[in-house]
Order: sequence, then C-alpha cells, then structure tokens
Amino acid sequence: MNAGMLTRAGIGGALMGLANLVPGISGGTMLVALGIYTQFIDAVSDLTRFRLTRRSIVLVGVVVLFAGLAIAGLSGLISRMLIDHRWAMYSLFIGLTWGGAPLLWRMIRTERGQPIARSAMFGIAAGVIVMAGLALLQMRSAAGSHGEPGVVMLLLGGIAGASAMILPGISGAYLMLLLGLYDTIIDAIKTSVESAKAGDVSGIVDQLHTIVPVGLGVVLGIAVVTNVLRFVLHRYERATLGVLLGLLIAAPAGLYPFREGVKPVPGDIIKGQVITAETVDEVKPKDWTQRLFRPTLTQIGGSCGLVIVGFGLTLAIDRLGRRSNTQAD
Repeated sequence: MNAGMLTRAGIGGALMGLANLVPGISGGTMLVALGIYTQFIDAVSDLTRFRLTRRSIVLVGVVVLFAGLAIAGLSGLISRMLIDHRWAMYSLFIGLTWGGAPLLWRMIRTERGQPIARSAMFGIAAGVIVMAGLALLQMRSAAGSHGEPGVVMLLLGGIAGASAMILPGISGAYLMLLLGLYDTIIDAIKTSVESAKAGDVSGIVDQLHTIVPVGLGVVLGIAVVTNVLRFVLHRYERATLGVLLGLLIAAPAGLYPFREGVKPVPGDIIKGQVITAETVDEVKPKDWTQRLFRPTLTQIGGSCGLVIVGFGLTLAIDRLGRRSNTQAD
C-alpha cells in the first residue's frame, strides 16, 4: 500500500469518525469522496470472513484508528455546539447531507446521455418513502422527554452508527437521532473521555451500560452490512444506489423544522420525576423538553448560508478524492 493510499485512509477515517458524531454526514460518502470506498468495503468484507491479508488489515486499521481519534477528540465540542447552536449545526448538517447527492447520482449515471435505469428510479422513491416515515416517527416522539434507552435500543443505535461507516448517503448519527439515542450516546462518549483524562475509573465504568451495547451493535452492523452491501451492489447495483440516494435526499426531513430545548422549571415532570428548585440545575440539556424553534430573519439567512457551506464542503472533498485518484493513475 503506497503513501498516498495511507494518507487518504487516515483522512477518510478522521472524516468518518466525525460523521458518526454529526447527524447528516455519511462516513461512507466521505470514503467515496476520497477514493477508497471500494477498497475499504472489500477489506472489511475479507476480514469478517477471516480472509486476512496485510493490505486489508493495514487499510482497515488506519481508517478505524483515525476514526476513533476523531470521535474521542471532538465529541465534547459537537455536544456543546448542538446544545448552544442547534439551528446552526443542523443547517450545516443539511448542506453536508445534500452535498453527497451529486456523488451518488454520478455513481448511478455511469454514462452521460443515457436514461436512468427504471430500477434506480424505483430505488430512489423507496428511499425517500422510508426516510420520510422515519422522520415522522422522530417528530412525533421529539415533543416530549425520553426515558433511558434499553439494551436492545442501544444495540440498534450501534448498528445505525455502523451504517454510517459503510453506506454512502446514510448518516448513522442521523439514524441515532431518529431513534432518540443520539444525545445519550454522545453524552456517554464525552463523559467517558473526560473521566479517562481525569483518571476516574468509576466514571468510565458508569458509562459501560451505554457504550458496551453500542459497541457490540457497531461490530455486528459492520460485519452484516458490509457483506450484504457487497452482495446487493454486485447483484442489484442501480437499485441499491437509488435507495441510498433516496434516503439521502429525504434525510433532512427529520432535522427541519428545527427544534430547541426548553430549560425546565420547578414543577415540570421529566423522566417521571417532579423537578424542584434544588434539582432543576441537575437536569441535563439532553433531557429537556423539545419545542419548535422560531428563527429570526437573521437566523433564516444564516441557516441558508450554512446549508450552502455544508453542500460546498462535501463537493470539495469529493473533488479532492477524484483529483487524488487521477494523480494516482
């Protein structure tokens, strides 16, 4: 494996780690943009079937290492930004998400001037319908507070996170958001990192009931999704890419209209507990009741600008990957 491939694997891994923290960015899309997606899928599929080669081990190892570093280093910042500037972050997420659409469209249309396959069009429609349904479920559950998720839901959240590492166009963090698990998982990661820095072993142990099921779900998701994707891409490539594009196009439906947390006051009931003057400051922002956000004209303009910025960033990464591939050839 040459130095250029290792460099792209490191950058791709870091972007993929960021994707697992940010609802809207697909780690798979970042790997496609950097020109290592096919190699990564093949390498993971080989490893899960115990076909061990040096190339596969090094490629997956570099991507996973840099993804882990990004998650550990940025989880606290992303968590704070989502609490203090949610509308701005979500606007950026929408732009980053839609920026992957031209990339997937190019993968579907391999020859210019040729009509799009009917299977791809049906796939796009199916993806839009599925994501719109998930968004409706998320909006119905967002108005109130959530209780602590169980092991099964955390396992599903891990599988959703794994999908961001594998599927271009689908954000695992976004799926976690739809499942009502995003804040819980981000908070557990942030607390674990802070506890590790402080040498607080008990603080890390307290988060294991969240991190372990999620971690198992990630491992299971990678093993299953990689091999399923490899199969369907070979058998039903256009339809599969169409579904992924449909999911991506409709993904922002669960982010907009934006919502904001409402700080509790004494007398509110959260997680079955009556909030008192003594406990009101102990309620974490992730547990606050959500309501529709009413933006000012300035915020609307800023939101549109951030959508454009996010769209441009994804396109820029795609261009970087295509240029690197051309130079390598």
